[in-house]
Amino acid sequence: MPRRPAKVTQADIARAIRAAKEAGASAVMVDGEGVIRIALTASAAPIKPPNDSGEIWVPSQALQRYLKRTESG
Repeated sequence: MPRRPAKVTQADIARAIRAAKEAGASAVMVDGEGVIRIALTASAAPIKPPNDSGEIWVPSQALQRYLKRTESG
């Protein structure tokens, strides 16, 4: 009889634990159904996105030309 596929992989759990640590979580739980629960503390600081450099994204001139062509089309 073949093994059934895992509901949660070891990589999924590792990613959840890493993200929980960054968020200041107090606990990470995985139940038998494969549901990952992360308990955050009340004092957990909000996470800033990694690319939050304050810059505003502006499309390149080539992309702007392409968008103008497709809008009028």
